[in-house]
Amino acid sequence: MPRRALVTGGSGGIGLAIARSLAAEGCEVAILGRTAERLEAARAMIGPACVAMRADVSQRADVEAAAAALAERWPSLDILVNNAGTGATPRVALDTPLADAEAAWDADVGIHLKGCLLVTLALAPHLASPGGRVVMISSIAAFRAGGLAYGSAKAGLIGLTYALARDLGPRGITVNAVAPGYISDTQFSAGWPEARVRHLVDETLVGRAGRPEDVAAAVRYLASPEAGFVTGEVLHVNGGALFGR
Repeated sequence: MPRRALVTGGSGGIGLAIARSLAAEGCEVAILGRTAERLEAARAMIGPACVAMRADVSQRADVEAAAAALAERWPSLDILVNNAGTGATPRVALDTPLADAEAAWDADVGIHLKGCLLVTLALAPHLASPGGRVVMISSIAAFRAGGLAYGSAKAGLIGLTYALARDLGPRGITVNAVAPGYISDTQFSAGWPEARVRHLVDETLVGRAGRPEDVAAAVRYLASPEAGFVTGEVLHVNGGALFGR
């Protein structure tokens, strides 16, 4: 019987690469996203074993509806990848007007942290036990300065990973995080100035930008049956940029 996986934010960039990678491994895959057109295009790329569902993970009603639809479709869920994110939120700095800072904070925390909590709690009763896998997509920004709102949300995701690993471990379910550095060819980094991109590449020890497939490979391992003794861990996928040259 094929394993079954849900990838939030699966309609583009890293999420699409993860969904395609899992499908290539023989998984049945469901993807969540907020834009119907992008979801349909992604579903067509992933293949006939994919189902696409429109949902905003920061909205509890959307999450509950998606969880109910999955429970009706599949007897259990083997893999949950919490990848949904946005690069559209303005960066919060010390001089950001308070109202703007609050709005950006609510948006970043809502999709990057609250959304992961809502999706995981809604689907926890449905996760295969034992053998379930939960993978969070955090960021290098959780470990060094990365914007007050975004960096805080991604750092909070690490704490959530640890807490869920503790709570789900007795059921034989692992919970881990992947923390990517600069990844090219994503909506998040689209339009960044060439100088910024060059600087980020120069920070790596391997001399290149990351690709969505690099993150997908890390997720594929953590989601595999072979990773059953790995939980509460953060796998850094940044080409050594966290250490710098």
